[in-house]
Amino acid sequence: MTLHNTLAIHRKAAGLTQAQLAERVSVSRKTINTVENAVFIPSTVLALKLAQALGQPVEVLFSLEPPT
Repeated sequence: MTLHNTLAIHRKAAGLTQAQLAERVSVSRKTINTVENAVFIPSTVLALKLAQALGQPVEVLFSLEPPT
């Protein structure tokens, strides 16, 4: 299974830069970049912080692609 995310879409819709979102959730801008580009899978805590910071359910930001 593959983890997909819509983090960049929702971050941009909220009018935030990667740096601003990173500051809100106490991580680096590079961490936000690597999550958005699916290089890094966030911990449960980070995923929940991101969802809270963007005012979205975590399931809207992150989803699993079913196996083929």
